[in-house]
Amino acid sequence: MSDQISLFSEEKTPTNIPLAEKIRPSKIEEIIGQHEILKDGSQLRNMIENDNYSSFIFWGPPGTGKTTIARLIEKKTKSRFISFSAVLSSIKDVKLVMKEAEFTLKTQNKSTILFIDEIHRFNKSQQDAFLHYLESGAVILIGATTENPSFEIIPALLSRCNVFVLNQLSDEDIIKIIERAFEEINVEIEFEEKCIPYIAELSSGDARKALNYLESIIKNSKGKKTIDVEFISNILSRKAMFYDKDREEHYNVISALHKSLRGSDPQAGLYWLARMLEAGEDPLYVARRLVRFASEDIGLADPNALVQAIAAKEACHFLGMPEANVALAQLVVYLATAPKSNALYTGYKKAADDARKTSHLGVPLHIRNAPTKLMKDLDYGKDYTYDHMHENAYSYQKYFPDKMEEKTYYKPSKFGYEKEVQKRLDWWKKLRDENKS
Repeated sequence: MSDQISLFSEEKTPTNIPLAEKIRPSKIEEIIGQHEILKDGSQLRNMIENDNYSSFIFWGPPGTGKTTIARLIEKKTKSRFISFSAVLSSIKDVKLVMKEAEFTLKTQNKSTILFIDEIHRFNKSQQDAFLHYLESGAVILIGATTENPSFEIIPALLSRCNVFVLNQLSDEDIIKIIERAFEEINVEIEFEEKCIPYIAELSSGDARKALNYLESIIKNSKGKKTIDVEFISNILSRKAMFYDKDREEHYNVISALHKSLRGSDPQAGLYWLARMLEAGEDPLYVARRLVRFASEDIGLADPNALVQAIAAKEACHFLGMPEANVALAQLVVYLATAPKSNALYTGYKKAADDARKTSHLGVPLHIRNAPTKLMKDLDYGKDYTYDHMHENAYSYQKYFPDKMEEKTYYKPSKFGYEKEVQKRLDWWKKLRDENKS
């Protein structure tokens, strides 16, 4: 592998290596938190073990192992391996290397593995440059990105690559990584029981961040024999907050937020939102709960509530923390001050209960789909009335199963837009009664 070129390589062996580099896994088995893509028999595992690669892209949050796996590939492969960072390198530099790779293919019949970190930083016209070299077989591309490839990688390039999704590390994964770090470094300091889970919580699933935090704590602990949460919060300029993600307090606080919004109290809603976000809660978890609230507790009383909730969720994806905090605050105030209705929630529960009891009842023949002659011969769709051909674009038909009586599940409240919905339902009922008589 003497002909390999990599930004991972150093001309001199440095002594002041960051902790995250010192304990970087050197074997597949040492990688924590990515079992699904690295398990025995998986496509990526087979590529690595057989040294037989096709182009692919790693997609996952920071600190989940994208670069680590790339380095393992570099160490193991017999192919020429070249790496770039799209942040530090220009597409011109990459093109020169790809031309060299084409020459290598023609003269030595060897493909070159090209690793591009932060590949989404290259714009779409720059990404076009890879296509020719991938098609010729000169280059096997390994890209790494924190952004959704569907949006950031051009379709022509994406269609030529597998996508391996790396999951955000759990707090338990981070704790295992920190414990491994203690095995590698000689530290004569005792950490109190809550310290490691606290560091893991602050790291938000980013192993690199967790190890950087740990290194900073150790470097600033001279003269101390015991480390506690308060010391860590002072060193990292983070206030120690009493909030246990994935434990009882986690569910207590999200319950407090939900009930504050249901009670139309935006001030308390903002407080409980801040309690979660400032303690390091995943903003997307909060957004998911608020999307649910928009339908469960507001629904058609204000149809725009769900639109606002989805917009805030997208803002969290786009911005991340801390910038997403204001988008979530905007949503919290909107939801708290919107008219409330659980009519959709209760209506669906009743419908779901009936659905479970009557799932054996077939769809009435007149509203079955009839795409083939055989189905038509079996009376599928027979006697169906096309509503648009009638006055008011309406003609009464029974849409429930034949052996089931018609039910009323959804009953609008008297608040907000549901007052208008009730008017519409009353009008349809009037037409239905006239048609049935």
